[in-house]
Amino acid sequence: MLKGIDPLLSGELLRILDDMGHGDELLLVDRNYPAASSGRPVVRLGEVSVVRAATAILSVFPLDSFIDTPLERMEVDEDPGVTTAAQDELLATAQAAEGRPLAYGVVPRLDFYQRARGVYAVVHTLDTTPYSCYILHKGVI
Repeated sequence: MLKGIDPLLSGELLRILDDMGHGDELLLVDRNYPAASSGRPVVRLGEVSVVRAATAILSVFPLDSFIDTPLERMEVDEDPGVTTAAQDELLATAQAAEGRPLAYGVVPRLDFYQRARGVYAVVHTLDTTPYSCYILHKGVI
């Protein structure tokens, strides 16, 4: 047990987050996302919401400050202007963790699957909320 570290962050996940370098991408996804098909390492967090997982991850993971959208979300129903309540909550969580305003990059669903092949790793939750799939770009401290 480590003091000051969110208990959701397992040793495996902490190692992956630490090994990632500036600009590497982390996929954070819901239960319906085909996490293993990306071919990247998958860390399974079980029955936690994506927002809860993001809260833990963002407590140690800096988002990139050199790009406009270090946080990207899967597009909802082929409409980039539509967001879900969970997407709105995750954006607020990220802004609080970063202490700065952020805006989402929006990735069409099929493009999201393609982009997943190039990420460093995948964090898979059993969240049932549709379109709870995100790409986080690692920054520097």
